[in-house]
Amino acid sequence: MKILKFIACLLFGLMFINSGLNKLFQYLPTPELSEELTKVTEAFGTIKWLMPLVAIIEIVGGVLFIIPKTRALGAIVIFPIMVGVILQHIYFAPETIHIALILLLINLWIIIDNRKKYLPMLEN
Repeated sequence: MKILKFIACLLFGLMFINSGLNKLFQYLPTPELSEELTKVTEAFGTIKWLMPLVAIIEIVGGVLFIIPKTRALGAIVIFPIMVGVILQHIYFAPETIHIALILLLINLWIIIDNRKKYLPMLEN
């Protein structure tokens, strides 16, 4: 189980690192987007600091997620991005939501697995 968790976390982290680096350096070809999604992407592009911020969060969160000692923090850092990914798929690409759901399940698995580390934040 420990090896499975490490492999899942490694792949999860690398996917987010790659996604963040691609937002910054745009080295992967952009897939064909629907007209509606193109408008949304262009709207986000008008906020000049938004995509670099998301990219940095993805990179930092991905690195934290890979390292066992910082994995609990990485899971929390990535979670808001993961919510956005799920919503994006629900509204604009439901045919590929299975990939996003797998990533969400890995993220939730690590959050639940580390729940004791989060309890001090909830205490008075």
